[in-house]
Amino acid sequence: MVLYVMKWEIGPDVDAYKAWTSSAIERLLKAPGVVEFRAYRAVAGSGQVVATYEFDDMHACGAWLDDVVVRQVREELEALASNVTAEIWGPSPIVPDPIRPGS
Repeated sequence: MVLYVMKWEIGPDVDAYKAWTSSAIERLLKAPGVVEFRAYRAVAGSGQVVATYEFDDMHACGAWLDDVVVRQVREELEALASNVTAEIWGPSPIVPDPIRPGS
């Protein structure tokens, strides 16, 4: 599995950001390759967002990142947010598979 992790701070126009998110998520998930999407917000006092996209492999992640719609949504995000960062994470060589309690 490959994990694409994005982080950002919501900009000052919170209403525009909220109006944009549903459409953005829908468009991002229509582009092929995403196995799972999750989004997180800081529990208190921050407009920071973390979004994760999981892919089967690096090829699927790369193809998704090259998709014209994905690039367009990223440009839109950068107009509505600040401090946008992205990282690609691969499996750990020490713990390549999930470990669940009781397993």
